Amino acid sequence: MVDAIHPSPRAVWIKRVVVLGTAGIGIYLVWPSLAAVFSSGPQLKTVSPLWGLPIVIAELASFACMWALLRLALDVKSWFPVATAQLAGNAFSRIVPGGAAAGGAMQFDMLRQAGIGSTWAATSITAVSLISTATLLGLPILSITVILVTGASVERNLFRVGSIAVVVCLATIAGGAVLLFADRPLLWLGSVIQRARNRLLRKRPPLVGLPDRLVDERDLIRRVLGAGWWKALLYSAGNWLLDLTALLIALAAVGAQPRASVVLLAYVVAAFLGMIPITPGGLGFVEAGLVGTLGLAGIGTDQALLATLVYRLVSYWLPMPAGAIAYVLAGRKYGRPQAERK
Repeated sequence: MVDAIHPSPRAVWIKRVVVLGTAGIGIYLVWPSLAAVFSSGPQLKTVSPLWGLPIVIAELASFACMWALLRLALDVKSWFPVATAQLAGNAFSRIVPGGAAAGGAMQFDMLRQAGIGSTWAATSITAVSLISTATLLGLPILSITVILVTGASVERNLFRVGSIAVVVCLATIAGGAVLLFADRPLLWLGSVIQRARNRLLRKRPPLVGLPDRLVDERDLIRRVLGAGWWKALLYSAGNWLLDLTALLIALAAVGAQPRASVVLLAYVVAAFLGMIPITPGGLGFVEAGLVGTLGLAGIGTDQALLATLVYRLVSYWLPMPAGAIAYVLAGRKYGRPQAERK
């Protein structure tokens, strides 16, 4: 058997320098927006502390939906290994530059240390990532249709905010069910995306085979989830929409009342900016995207900055210490993750 080829120490250090340098440039570019958000800190005293409770509850429920989705895909009954691995991996991904891969690797190692098979853990995490991203992609189409029909604005009424999220969640589940069991809509969607990409990037090699690839990835999701597909759609939609609800509540807390459809677009833009592997967890890019898009929606700069700060404090910064605690607790119960021997 031929031994695996490991990169030289020099190559490893060059890669680290490039990653750190890219992160530094990224933070430099978005620093004005990030600094503007933090500069609104003194204005937090104008926000009633009572608004903090529903925002935290919405974020906790969002995380719980992700744990339920992972638990379903992994086919395990215990919540503890799934929740601690996800919290620790999520926190780690927000500390290191381009941390999505590192966070996923930590989550995988912690699940393996807890006794979950390596192959099954890798397959399940991949399926969860695919269905989560697909749900986010579907939110603009499904949600805007529902919200435009209702004509709903963000109100200082939590029941109204919650009812909007429920209607959108049901629409998302219905759309997801169609894509899980019908090939034609997925093939059509893949063709549209492929043609648009090839027209926009004509100087690059053409993208081919995307429709069939989408069907293959959909089949992977269906094999992993089995009869629990409808639960997976519910959990995936709940994960995103409860996080969106936290943003809606933050906007209500600062007195802003934009149309919910515009807030949704701002949220989706920020979510995709957060996936850019330049700064940890999209730090700075998410803030810039939220403030800019909310500003285009007619929200005053001060309100947009303050609402973004309130939302990010709970959704980005608060999970970090929670992840550290989860890592310690999992380590005490299962031991520290060790590199898998080949």
